Amino acid sequence: MDPNSNIVLIGMPGAGKSTVGVLLAKRLNFSFLDTDIMIQTREGRSLQKILQIRGPAGFCDLEEQYILSISTTAHVIAPGGSVVYRHRAMEHLGTGGVLIHLDIKLNRLKKRLDDMDARGVVLAAGQKLEDLYAERQPLYVKYAHARVSTDGMTPEQVVGKIERLLSRI
Repeated sequence: MDPNSNIVLIGMPGAGKSTVGVLLAKRLNFSFLDTDIMIQTREGRSLQKILQIRGPAGFCDLEEQYILSISTTAHVIAPGGSVVYRHRAMEHLGTGGVLIHLDIKLNRLKKRLDDMDARGVVLAAGQKLEDLYAERQPLYVKYAHARVSTDGMTPEQVVGKIERLLSRI
């Protein structure tokens, strides 16, 4: 892997992108970028508030604008789970970056996500976590260069798996 490449962790909300991303960035001497935090900071409001104002499609359009503005190297990037709804955003992240899908099983995800509204999860009206999972999983698989299962693993163990994976790329 090119030492100036970005590593982009994609996956469902609650899969551990931010937690693993911070640890991985420290281990690799990379910077860390959480795009949800970037959006909240620049917009001056929570993701949930942005979703209430713009709706799911408007939020995804805004997220895409922010993703397309990213121009970095040697970063671990943790985009929001909804980024896979915008092809241009995914192409941009994949240019000069390795996209790694942090895969989590639905039953474990249910235990982690007790309040999806508070997290600012992009959901269609009436959509349940099971529906969201079924909708997004094929998209994560489509865009990922590699997949790392996180089930039953600590964040440190996931980081170790990613490091081994990167050493082979």
